[in-house]
Amino acid sequence: MGGAQAQPREEELARLRARIDALAEKLQEKEGSRREARDALRDSERAISQANRRLAALQAEERSLRASAARIGERRRETQRRLTAQRATLERMLVARAASPAPETLRVALSGDDPAAIPRQLRYAGYVSQAAAAQLAAYRSGLGELDRLGREAEERRDRLRAVEQEMRADRAKLLSERRARKVVLERVALEVRSSRREMQVLRADEARMARLVEEIGRVRVEAEPEPAAGGVRFSSLRGKLRLPVRGELTGRFGAPRGAGIEAKGVFIRAPEGRPVKAIAAGQVVFADWMRGFGNLLIVDHGEAYLSIYANNESLLKQVGENVTAGESVATTGSSGGNEETGLYFEMRHLGRAFDPLRWVRLK
Repeated sequence: MGGAQAQPREEELARLRARIDALAEKLQEKEGSRREARDALRDSERAISQANRRLAALQAEERSLRASAARIGERRRETQRRLTAQRATLERMLVARAASPAPETLRVALSGDDPAAIPRQLRYAGYVSQAAAAQLAAYRSGLGELDRLGREAEERRDRLRAVEQEMRADRAKLLSERRARKVVLERVALEVRSSRREMQVLRADEARMARLVEEIGRVRVEAEPEPAAGGVRFSSLRGKLRLPVRGELTGRFGAPRGAGIEAKGVFIRAPEGRPVKAIAAGQVVFADWMRGFGNLLIVDHGEAYLSIYANNESLLKQVGENVTAGESVATTGSSGGNEETGLYFEMRHLGRAFDPLRWVRLK
């Protein structure tokens, strides 16, 4: 019965991803100025996000391999201690067996010993032989286990070496992508400084986000996320949420940005690579690069509430994935041409942006 339920769920997620991908392509096709220099950021920053996600997965595998190797090492040491004890016991039994061999009838008859003692001596010799045989079997089994653990430990070491090599290659690739991004950023900065259309670009970015949120709202009418654990509704969390990243609040909701444009969210300045956490449980409905916002991730919390995380260095989640409150979904950065590192954060209801600070607890 569980398999029958899982199949429709997978099909639903596949359809959702296809709709979101089609939406992203549709938004790109509507842009008339795709040749702007800052478009060149997209591929570079996508590559950085993917490299960081792969690096995070390799680091997690490395931690798992090291923990597994430590457990195997402890089992090998315990097995070695047990074998040492078994070997000592076996040696004592063999010495005892040599000291008290099974009696020979003729020798007993000539020696004048009591013939009634023969059955006791035979039973004792039998017990010693059986115990020695059991100890020998256990010892051989322990040797086999020790050999198996040795092979398993070597396999872990081989995989760990491969993972470390992959991590070095990924770090080198990441550095290369960052150097390429720096070159593109210099071109972007030159264009922005020399262009008289900066306000038009800002308006275009804002309109692009509005269209994206509107289209997501239409898609999600058919795919409302399941209620959070315990049936908690997002609307009941007002005043109880935490900001998605720790840092300095340098841009506030409604602050003027020039030419009559006001900020639709807040900017939290933070060092590059700091974890960005989901403010509440929900489902990822967008995770891709977008002009003006860089590596962008949007979470649907139900009741037509969305949380938006932009300018990320890396996106750690993909469309269709469910997230829990406080789970890392991205890492801070300055993608999308932002001059400062940190996180641009919005909250929206029915497509309209509202001040996130009215919903969070500030320490």
